[in-house]
Amino acid sequence: MEPVHPGVGVTRRLPLLAVAAALLTGCAVVPQEAAPPVPCDPTPAAAVVPGDGVYLGANLDWGSETLAEYAAAAGHAPAVAVSFTGFPLGPDDGRNLDGAVDQLVAQGGLMLLTLEPHDGLAAVTDDAAADLAARLDGYNRRGVPVVVRFAHEMNGSWYAWGQQPAEYVAAFRRVAAAVHAEAPGSATMWAPNYGGGYPFAGGRYEAVAGSGDAAVLDTDGDGGVTAADDPYAPYWPGDDAVDWVGMSLYHWGSAHPWGENEVPEPGKFVAQLTGEYVGLAGDDRGLPDFHGTYGVQHGKPVAVPETAALYAPGSGGADELAVKQAWWRQVHDPALAQRLPRLAMVNWFEWDKDEPEIGGRVDWTAASGADTRAAYRADLPAWGRWADAVPSCD
Repeated sequence: MEPVHPGVGVTRRLPLLAVAAALLTGCAVVPQEAAPPVPCDPTPAAAVVPGDGVYLGANLDWGSETLAEYAAAAGHAPAVAVSFTGFPLGPDDGRNLDGAVDQLVAQGGLMLLTLEPHDGLAAVTDDAAADLAARLDGYNRRGVPVVVRFAHEMNGSWYAWGQQPAEYVAAFRRVAAAVHAEAPGSATMWAPNYGGGYPFAGGRYEAVAGSGDAAVLDTDGDGGVTAADDPYAPYWPGDDAVDWVGMSLYHWGSAHPWGENEVPEPGKFVAQLTGEYVGLAGDDRGLPDFHGTYGVQHGKPVAVPETAALYAPGSGGADELAVKQAWWRQVHDPALAQRLPRLAMVNWFEWDKDEPEIGGRVDWTAASGADTRAAYRADLPAWGRWADAVPSCD
């Protein structure tokens, strides 16, 4: 989720991602009738990247909508279905993942699996990683590729795995080694939080001044962790461990406090991915070029695992279609192939839910509402790739 910018004086809350963990951990997946397993030789994960165009997917409220229902609303079966789970996996986690995979077997597409180690990085053991890899290999052999987004937003201060660069890198590499060795049809994704507002002071897991973690995060060597330090590089696990890179980008509005419905300024989406963003909330031009550094220089496909634009019914400001359409037209801009050549995945956050930031409901959806669905479908880009473009078995 988009962070609070420096000087606002409000610490960043547990973002939508934490609430969205209910996707699999708090809400039972609504299964379709399970298809009989058809073992196959999985497509190597390196080949599960669009040869051209961009995979378009969705973050679904699995407790109230199936993949088939979303596909009917959007007019296409999504190439990517986003799921969240605690890690290490408990019995309920495994059952819910199995239910999601049943839907993907029937509908097609890949799973973007976000692993959340809420008990801390010490719980990410070799055994937990091996158990995960064995499960993923089974999913791959059912024809479902998986991209594992491990401990996302690790540069934030709001998660139990946050701002612990050395331990995070070791845990990521542990999971990646198991996945690469035992589930060759699966891949890994490294996904920090957008760096505007770094180092997100005041969070529960903020690196303590004077600690070893703070020393690693002090990339400019001035004796403290500040907005001048690189918000991404200390957490990089290495080219051999990372297959995809990603960053969630939401339009919350133009300036804090959030809650008024505001049309996003032109060019915001690309500017945030390239470290060139200047808006009413602040000037982020000092941030690294995420797409250029980790996509182009490191040669990785780039994902936007989650995106949407805030519309709060009854909160005043612009109308729903004006807000959402302005954002999805940036996200689906025909020129993105030239501006962001490494972009390979974009997933809309298809949830309607209460948000603590505004003390009320936010409708993030694009395809669910009658007032936006037709416009969303009409604006889907020609470069969008859907479930039928995702290779699953050789």
